[in-house]
Amino acid sequence: MQNYKIDNMTCGHCAGAVQKAILSVDPQATIKVDLGNREISVETVAAAGPIADALKAAGYESRAL
Repeated sequence: MQNYKIDNMTCGHCAGAVQKAILSVDPQATIKVDLGNREISVETVAAAGPIADALKAAGYESRAL
């Protein structure tokens, strides 16, 4: 399980864009969004680097928790 803080994920549209970015790396990933805390949990076989890169490319800076 990978956990990330995404400070600029502020609405449902942002959450959808974050999920889309992660699924572009691993289409089988399971993603749980905590919009109130601006955090996500990802169950994936992908490494953290490609996930962070996809989030950054989508405009969302993230940091691992």
